[in-house]
Amino acid sequence: MVVRRPVAWVVAVVLFVEALGVAALNWFLGIVVDRQDMSLAGLDPDTMSTSSKIGGIVFGLYFAFCGLVALLVAVRDRAPAGLGRVLLISVAVVHGLLGAFAWGLMGWPEFLFMVLMLGLVVLLLMTYDSPGAPADTPPAGGTPNGAKGDGGSPIPPPPAPSTY
Repeated sequence: MVVRRPVAWVVAVVLFVEALGVAALNWFLGIVVDRQDMSLAGLDPDTMSTSSKIGGIVFGLYFAFCGLVALLVAVRDRAPAGLGRVLLISVAVVHGLLGAFAWGLMGWPEFLFMVLMLGLVVLLLMTYDSPGAPADTPPAGGTPNGAKGDGGSPIPPPPAPSTY
């Protein structure tokens, strides 16, 4: 499919930009809380500032790691597997939840961006699941999934009975 690699590249780039944006926004909010010496329900302002900065770094690294997975998918042109697939599914769920919050708190342009990202991540995951994807091609001397090539089961036949 022609659309696979470009979608993976776009997802990777946007996730890297989101990683920087989320980290920078939370860092900025931590600085604002620290300089204003604000408190929320009696919480220590230093604790709020530090937790905002740590949260920004953690979520920034999460988005960057998801972007790295999408980048590897684009470079290798192979379906994500294992932890990479789980990360891409989780980032799709995160964008769905952020889209729901964006609709209620910020407005429809932010909602559209989150839904677009959700759609791109799902498209990335689905296009590599289609038949004929590079990950589904058989190895040089065999068939996919360890099948015997005779159309039968990959389970070997039972041994012949003895004649004693």
